[in-house]
Amino acid sequence: MTPSNTSTDSSEALVLDGKATAYAVRSDVAVDAAALTAQGRAPGLAVVLVGDDPASQVYVRSKDKAATEAGFAVSTIRMSADVTQTEVESIVDQLNADDSVDGILVQLPLPRQLDSDAVVDRIAPEKDVDGLTAANVARLSMGRPGLVPCTPAGCIEILDRHGIDLSGKDVVVIGRSQLVGKPFAQLALARNATVTVCHSRTTNLAEHCRGADVIVAAVGVRELVQGDWVKEGAIVLDVGINRNDEGKLVGDVHYASAAARAAAITPVPGGIGPMTIAMLLANTLKASAARQGIQLGSPA
Repeated sequence: MTPSNTSTDSSEALVLDGKATAYAVRSDVAVDAAALTAQGRAPGLAVVLVGDDPASQVYVRSKDKAATEAGFAVSTIRMSADVTQTEVESIVDQLNADDSVDGILVQLPLPRQLDSDAVVDRIAPEKDVDGLTAANVARLSMGRPGLVPCTPAGCIEILDRHGIDLSGKDVVVIGRSQLVGKPFAQLALARNATVTVCHSRTTNLAEHCRGADVIVAAVGVRELVQGDWVKEGAIVLDVGINRNDEGKLVGDVHYASAAARAAAITPVPGGIGPMTIAMLLANTLKASAARQGIQLGSPA
């Protein structure tokens, strides 16, 4: 089944606009955050930024701006690149104990001397708005409620908001990272999809893709997925962010050739990327409502 109002004609692939969808999510979050604030207090988000990685600096500024616009109470803890494991874990412990903080996000990657897994697992699961603690990973794999990693959650959200149902679909996920590939596979299984996870050791990758109703490309190889890998009427979600020889941002999918065959496709940039911050806000709102014991959408 193809998305509503979508033709499989080669010139009419539906562009799944992540900017517009993220704006809609953020608008919904802002409305609910205002209601939550009126009944209790504003959602609180704390971001821990270690070192001076330029990409991380830009991303954290974007998160801060988006959360502030949504009506959240936002704080950023900046630490030097030579900080010790004990110092970072001490900050996380303080944020765990701070009742005004509903969401804790440790910006990755961390400097090499730090054990990232240990830092992330220090976060209280109910405040783990990145969905990366072992506790939340286990909950996802077991089909139990919890906080889900933002990028795969954004993939599901963009499908939902465009009326694309995964039930009964053959889904191929290219990439097995804990950030995208594995959690998306779990989310798709929960939607009754049949999921194949492919990776660097997969043989006949193109053939796996050619049989897929939905392709999720999240491997970090620029324009890996070619148009003839995409069957007519398939859905293509491109999570990759790469630069070509001219310095232009491109995805893991060769967009023009894939769009000629797909029923719907996400562009790069402007596809899944904007959804990540939107879902971070949604996770923080969810965590705050749960911690305050307030049911959004119901009378105070």
